[in-house]
Amino acid sequence: MTDAQSMRSPTDGQGFRWLTAAVSLLVGAAFFGLWFWLLPGWLGFTVEMAGAARWRWLAAIPSVLGFAVALRCVWDFGWTGRGTPAPVAPPQRLVVVGFYRYVRNPMYVGFATGWIGLWMIFGHANPRVIAAVAAVAIGVHLFVIFYEEPTLCGKFGEQYEDYRRNVHRWWPRLRGWDQP
Repeated sequence: MTDAQSMRSPTDGQGFRWLTAAVSLLVGAAFFGLWFWLLPGWLGFTVEMAGAARWRWLAAIPSVLGFAVALRCVWDFGWTGRGTPAPVAPPQRLVVVGFYRYVRNPMYVGFATGWIGLWMIFGHANPRVIAAVAAVAIGVHLFVIFYEEPTLCGKFGEQYEDYRRNVHRWWPRLRGWDQP
């Protein structure tokens, strides 16, 4: 065994990389299961197909695209970051690949887009739901500002600060940022 091999951490191997990617996908599947299959039924969402309601299915396009973005982000957390979206097993490396090159929080943006599409499909745009969605959006924003960003800054230091200076929190860049 060479000195370089003996200095490698057990977290550097391909096997560990596949394991963390698989665990991340399992966590992502749990999120999808909760948000996509269980929650609509609990909220009483049903689909109407009569009259103008049949056009609601066009909202499936942004919904599927939004959830696909979120799923790719879950994969990136596991494969590149070697962790999961869950705070109990966060990524061990700063994830600045894929959609993270364009916006700092693409998983949230993807889920929001997916849910807005579902909301349109199921036709639940009433003032109570809009207020609830606004409250959740404010809560997520505050969570990002007061927990996620300070945690990432503490964990990744200057690397995260450089990323934060170059990639916006919610508004995507037109061209992906390539870290130096």
